[in-house]
Amino acid sequence: YRRAFFDDGSPLGSKDNVECRIDLIAQAWAVLSKAAPEAEAAQAMRSLDAMLADANAGLLHLLDPPLAEAQPSAGYIQAYPAGVRENGGQYSHAGVWALMAQAARGDGDAAYRYFTYLSPAHRSRHPTRAAAYAIEPYVMAGDTYSAPPYVGRGGWSWYTGSAAWMQRAAVESMFGVGMHGDELSFTPCLPAAWNRAEITLSRGGKKLRVVFVREGVSISDDGLWLRTGERLEAGQ
Repeated sequence: YRRAFFDDGSPLGSKDNVECRIDLIAQAWAVLSKAAPEAEAAQAMRSLDAMLADANAGLLHLLDPPLAEAQPSAGYIQAYPAGVRENGGQYSHAGVWALMAQAARGDGDAAYRYFTYLSPAHRSRHPTRAAAYAIEPYVMAGDTYSAPPYVGRGGWSWYTGSAAWMQRAAVESMFGVGMHGDELSFTPCLPAAWNRAEITLSRGGKKLRVVFVREGVSISDDGLWLRTGERLEAGQ
């Protein structure tokens, strides 16, 4: 999916572009908006993963290749150095949307892999990525650089907007928590290797411990059993 069109009708984010041949936001929101038909949504996610996800550096590029000499100019983002912020860096807002899009299509492995790319805690404990990151391990960064010599360097920390999106992605997209008035439901999308996970929710002055298990996995915890998508009424 293309990112935009200039006044002269030429595209941005197209295979015909030399720079910015693919853009992450357009692929992610084609899925999240449900505008993309199934075949195109699947292709958008495959292309995103193949062309914008850097497994070696643990990064999701916002676009690729970065902008430098493109005409017409894409505007202020083209003024950033290659690999910084919106010019091909890992821009946290967009990275979270990619995570959510993968979860929306049921790919828990890709969603969690992207989560580890975005999580400051995961990056800061990584044996090779931590030193390059160089900012706080307990707050979200607005972006992470993707071009030498600063690959993996965090920028604009304490970025509350992306922190809020990351919270939603973890709770709503990965653990699948849905609120429907006074009812809760759970439609998780977790990594295939996880046979068990749990989350504790606080609501109305009470805490609710929710344990997720794969079908066929034994569990000794007492409690109310729910199937995926089944609603839990308040007071149960």
